[in-house]
Amino acid sequence: MIDIEKSKGLWTLRINRPDKANALTAPMLEEIYEIVQDAQNARALIITGSGKVFSAGADLEAAKAGLATSDVWERVSDSIAKLPCLTIAALNGTLAGGAFGMALACDLRLAVPTAKFFYPVMALGYLPQPSDPERMSALIGPARTKIILMAGQKLTAQEALTYGLIDRICTPETLLEMAYFLCDGALNAKPEHAMSIKQMCSPFS
Repeated sequence: MIDIEKSKGLWTLRINRPDKANALTAPMLEEIYEIVQDAQNARALIITGSGKVFSAGADLEAAKAGLATSDVWERVSDSIAKLPCLTIAALNGTLAGGAFGMALACDLRLAVPTAKFFYPVMALGYLPQPSDPERMSALIGPARTKIILMAGQKLTAQEALTYGLIDRICTPETLLEMAYFLCDGALNAKPEHAMSIKQMCSPFS
C-alpha cells in the first residue's frame, strides 16, 4: 500500500490505498517511516497519493484501536522534516487528520484544485500530533491555525493557497510534473549545498 520509486536521486513515495481514501494504518505509517529513514542519501523526495484523495488520515478501525494517539505520526513527520534533501508534498486530493503531519513537514506543498484541508481534532476529542500546530502556525499564523484546529473549518485549495498552507495549485495532470520541475535545482546541486540552504531556511530542519 506504500509504493516507492527511485530515479537518479529522486524518490517518489506514493500512498496507494485509493479504495479506502488512502487512510493510513499503523503498518503503513511504519513503512513510510522506514522509507524516509532510508532516504538520507536521496536528492529530493516527493510524497503523493493514488486516486482523488491524498489521505483521509487514520484508518477508522485503526483509530479506534489507538492509532489516532500513537507516536508513530510524530516519528513520521519528524523524520521527513529532518531529511537533508528537498521534500515536496504533491497533494493529489483532500488532506485530512493526522496525514497533515507529513505535508506540514515537507519543504513545499502543491495541491489540485479540488483538494480540501481539514483536521477535525476538536470534534473527535484528540490532540493533534505535537509538531503540527507549531509547523502550521509558522506557515499561516496562530489565528488561521486555530480556524483549522479549534474552529474545525474545512479549507478549499484556493483558501489554503491564500493562507500560505500550500504553495501552488496544479491540475491533476500537471501535479507531479510541477513537483519534478521544482526538484530540478536540488537534483543538479551538490547535496551539501542543498542541505546548507535548507538548514538556513527552515527552523524545523
